[in-house]
Amino acid sequence: MTVSGIPIAAARGSARLWTAAGLLFAVPVVSAAVIGADRYGRSLAMADLDGRAASTLPLAATVLSGEISKQQLLPAVLAVDSDVVALLRSPDDQRARAMSAKLKALAAEAGASVLYLVGRDGITLAASNFDAPDSFVGSDYDFRTYFTAAMASGRGLQYALGTVSRRPGLYLSHRVDGPPGALGVVVVKVELDRVEANWRESGYTVYAFDPQGIVLATSRPDWRFGLLAPLADEDAARRALQLGDTPLTPVPLKTDSDGFVLIGPGDARAHFAVATGPVGAVAPEWRMTVLVPADAAVASTSRTAISIALAALLAVIAVGVAVQRRRLSIRRRQAALSAMNTELERRVLERTGELSHANTALAGEIEVREAAEQRVRRLRDELAQANRLSILGQIAAGVAHEINQPVAAIRAYADNAGRMIETGRTDQARENMGAIARMADRIGEITGTLRGFARRATSPMGPVRLDDAIEGALSLLAGRIRDSGVALERRRAAPDLIVLASRIRLEQILVNLLQNALDAVKGQAEGRILISVESDDAAVLVRVADNGPGIPADVAETLFMPFVTTKEAGLGLGLVISSEIAREFGGALRFEPGDAEGAVFVLELRLAP
Repeated sequence: MTVSGIPIAAARGSARLWTAAGLLFAVPVVSAAVIGADRYGRSLAMADLDGRAASTLPLAATVLSGEISKQQLLPAVLAVDSDVVALLRSPDDQRARAMSAKLKALAAEAGASVLYLVGRDGITLAASNFDAPDSFVGSDYDFRTYFTAAMASGRGLQYALGTVSRRPGLYLSHRVDGPPGALGVVVVKVELDRVEANWRESGYTVYAFDPQGIVLATSRPDWRFGLLAPLADEDAARRALQLGDTPLTPVPLKTDSDGFVLIGPGDARAHFAVATGPVGAVAPEWRMTVLVPADAAVASTSRTAISIALAALLAVIAVGVAVQRRRLSIRRRQAALSAMNTELERRVLERTGELSHANTALAGEIEVREAAEQRVRRLRDELAQANRLSILGQIAAGVAHEINQPVAAIRAYADNAGRMIETGRTDQARENMGAIARMADRIGEITGTLRGFARRATSPMGPVRLDDAIEGALSLLAGRIRDSGVALERRRAAPDLIVLASRIRLEQILVNLLQNALDAVKGQAEGRILISVESDDAAVLVRVADNGPGIPADVAETLFMPFVTTKEAGLGLGLVISSEIAREFGGALRFEPGDAEGAVFVLELRLAP
């Protein structure tokens, strides 16, 4: 039997010959494609993991430095508390019990482990754990580094194992001064449990270590006090950390040729992408590391790349086979054409299944990335909160001064009222009582503004009266503005402009801009700051201008990038956070050079509907 004069047996023999030749050609091509796709997938995964570790590192560091900054406020504020000074100057049991109760309430509210007061001789007079079995009251801490450092320089910081509780923690101390000189030290112990829990929630391995390579805070508790490198003097390290018999064992880390960190023994070792950097100004000698699991991501990306490469290669092969079969089908006429169509349909179904599997794998990758973005958003919220707490630390002295003035006035009015009542001048005494009430209202306004600004949970976006937000920011900085002697001018566009924002976060932007302006004109004989407001039918522009030295052009180009700053003690995060908040409001924050001198920052906001 023949088709167009060609025997079917001969056609079939030719088909088998072409099939054998195609298989011989396909084996090396497929092998090369698999190897190349595997290498390409691994390189993509490694780059993504390195970027993920590098972007997570500053956020994790901010969580730690924010907790330290928040807790440092406690001893600093208590160091000027009149009850603390009175107890240190004249110790007695009644005052000590009252102070212990007060410290217990403050420690619970601030989330501190222990808050205690040590006399100049090193003996603890009052402690928040006074009623616990491991109470610090009566313990002698004159040998502790945080005590000697605070007595010598005013402040101290030490991470060590507790001599009473045997629990590790970070000790932050502040000296209490009085007329005779140093009276004692206020100490807060922070166990960093919340910081480590936050790190664990990220799904990554995070740890902070000291200059000797000893792990102090970590998301993996079994690594605490582990060694990243051999110690030059183990006895000195044990004394510094008060470790006693606590073992110092090496952390099981090793770096491979690809730059990954290996954890675990032998073939069971897991690979991690690594990023290391400083903690920040609050703990300048500490560094920290973020390890991102790599095995699953590398394997998944490699499989996806191989699947796509094979699918493309098989599609090319299928086209080649189809062309050859079409040539043969012309000779076989309709019978051969039908067989070829059936084969093509089967192959298309196979390719469709493989592509569907690849799409499913890609969907899984998208879910992983979305989960990572959610973690980044949580860390960004922690960063904004840390920025607010850092601002509070910078303005604490000014707020204390604002409160001390009405307190002194209240004392004077109260003394005068007492004498007036004794002499029968009740009308004048009543006037003094009214003045005392007004002073108390003033203190309430100051503390209310401060408490609202420090609150972690931010209010949702909605209509906000712009003048109220500006007044709130100026209230927080009133003490610093007055003490600096800067001439502050305000120009209003309309009395009742209502913008779309969050009151607390809008005040945070304004405080950041005013803080920067005050820093810029610091030390100038005639420093000036201008706050002006302009508006049209859709938007409001708030300008904060100063007559300081201005910002160099090369710095201005990177001004809104993280960790770019012109200040010696700055982190370079204030403008980054403020710009992000402005974008969330649907507005923008930008820098404009001054006409002749200084700098101008423009905050654009939307009018509330």
